[in-house]
Amino acid sequence: MKPPTTLLLFVGALIFFAAGNVRSDASDHRYKEGDSVPLYANKVGPFHNPSETYRYFDLPFCVPEGVKDKKEAFGEVLNGDRLVSAPYKLSFRDEKDSETYCKKKLSRKEVEQFRRAVEKDYYFQMYYDDLPIWGFIGKVDKESKSDPSEFKYFLYKHIQFEILYNNDRVIEINARMDPHSLVDLTEDKEVVAEFMYTVKWKETETPFEKRMDKYAMSSSLPHHLEIHWFSIINSCVTVLLLTGFLATILMRVLKNDFMKYAQDEEAADDQEETGWKNIHGDVFRFPKHKSLFAASLGSGTQLFTLTIFIFMLSLVGVFYPYNRGALFTALVVIYALTSGIAGYTASSFYCQLEGKNWVTEFQAPVRTTKYPREIPPLPWYRSAVPQMAMAGFLPFSAIYIELYYIFASVWGHRIYTIYSILFIVFIILLIVTAFITVALTYFQLAAEDHEWWWRSFLCGGSTGLFIYAYCLYYYYARSDMSGFMQTSFFFGYMACICYGFFLMLGTVGFRAALLFVRHIYRSIKCE
Repeated sequence: MKPPTTLLLFVGALIFFAAGNVRSDASDHRYKEGDSVPLYANKVGPFHNPSETYRYFDLPFCVPEGVKDKKEAFGEVLNGDRLVSAPYKLSFRDEKDSETYCKKKLSRKEVEQFRRAVEKDYYFQMYYDDLPIWGFIGKVDKESKSDPSEFKYFLYKHIQFEILYNNDRVIEINARMDPHSLVDLTEDKEVVAEFMYTVKWKETETPFEKRMDKYAMSSSLPHHLEIHWFSIINSCVTVLLLTGFLATILMRVLKNDFMKYAQDEEAADDQEETGWKNIHGDVFRFPKHKSLFAASLGSGTQLFTLTIFIFMLSLVGVFYPYNRGALFTALVVIYALTSGIAGYTASSFYCQLEGKNWVTEFQAPVRTTKYPREIPPLPWYRSAVPQMAMAGFLPFSAIYIELYYIFASVWGHRIYTIYSILFIVFIILLIVTAFITVALTYFQLAAEDHEWWWRSFLCGGSTGLFIYAYCLYYYYARSDMSGFMQTSFFFGYMACICYGFFLMLGTVGFRAALLFVRHIYRSIKCE
């Protein structure tokens, strides 16, 4: 059976196409003075619940005539964008000073709706020439008040835009809410709100090609970089300690084992075989639930391939800040294209495990006996759960610092752009997972426990369980998320992601253990 060469070429073509479109903004437009520049209102929602978002006009803002939904790309739909034409008119280099675009009488119900939104720190998001704009819709006055019933709630009614341009292109936009222009929402009564906006234009020398660099700067600030490099140093120290441990212990023990097992045949006949050589007739006995095992390896291989392709795209700059939906599009498309890899890996391995539908040769370096050897009683700490806890802790300790920034980006409003550092951490994660799984597999075989197949997979993937445990810590200690919808979104999606990590790292752990077991049994003479 040949590898899916056509599929790999197709995915390679996808990457080439994506790399060829790096930084190709959809809004690469040039404008003349007075030209209309596209401004879209996207969504509103509680600041601390990033998954809970609503349409901009779900709140009782003034709805202008002829509101149109923007025709969204596939990635924007996956991203949850709800782009509609905004009520403000921001023509190119057209300044406005406190211009009223709407005067509206808010009913008691609308006042209550706005008040609930202000209480939950609702923010809005817009896009002007594909540049993001944020702002809060109001504020809560809690000064010198301890009783929530005494809090006062205000709605901002004046937004001030400052737009930077270079010749005929828009470079940057900032929005500031006027803290002195407020609508009191504290009482349940009808109020009149006059919504206004101000537009100021300033010239800048920043080139159009660098207008997105501003949003990447936040994750590249010196104090942030220091923390990221500390994370890498911490991970490297973990790798060095682990590899040193393996080199000192495993290699010395294996050398002694090889010397003992290499004695002449007469001496070997006088001694009873012990340790991992004693189970040479059982070590390649196929595991239980072969179909599930093969399917798990296939899915893990697919997810590993997907991760590598995503890193390749990120390192060439495809996922620059606010390239809306690019990451989700890449995930869906590449996941679909790499499904053949999962099928090929699972079916070929199923064949090697003498599946019911096909029989092929596994090519084990030693023969498997007809009847399995009984596994001797082992202490509790050599059982699966303690071994998984030990195997998952070290890889997790190598990534937990970087994990916070990823969570703050996915489940918050931080921007993560240092993909090179993330890729280094990922490589370290793979190395640590492989090494710790190999070490635990050796100790398991030395204890004459030959059921290492599933154990190596579970130990390698156990880091996914630690990541999910970290989710609990992040949710309760590092975030302000609340509510049933946000909680279910967070733990539901993270369960899927951590299961993906479990499959991917489990596959890495098993493959490393399989190479190790083949090597040591190929190096000795077994009768």
